Amino acid sequence: MFPYYYYDPYAYDSYGYDPYRQPTLPAPPGFGGQGQGQQGQFGQPPSGPPPSYVPQQSTYAIDPGGIRGCLYRFTYIRLENGRRFWFYPVFVGRRSIAGYRWRPRQYRWQYFGIDLDEVSSFSCH
Repeated sequence: MFPYYYYDPYAYDSYGYDPYRQPTLPAPPGFGGQGQGQQGQFGQPPSGPPPSYVPQQSTYAIDPGGIRGCLYRFTYIRLENGRRFWFYPVFVGRRSIAGYRWRPRQYRWQYFGIDLDEVSSFSCH
């Protein structure tokens, strides 16, 4: 007996939507892109560690317009829960940011995203 395959016209591939495909973001300037032979899916993290100092706390308003000026720059983030870390943003959405978070114990950058409601302050460098 032949296997029976059911065709679902409302399946995700019928409309070009694939829930398992990761979003593609534009590569940051200077990290390769169209015309340079390679294109990063999320951009690339910085090639080295962030600054070794901790900046003083800023009082910037937490909104997409305010933090957009920090794209592709070392940014010190302070969260509402008290955690603090260096961040390298490559994407700013309406309510969230994404980029690379510095993991000092592992001495590497890790891709990371967070809701802007969780950020208490930030400082670009």
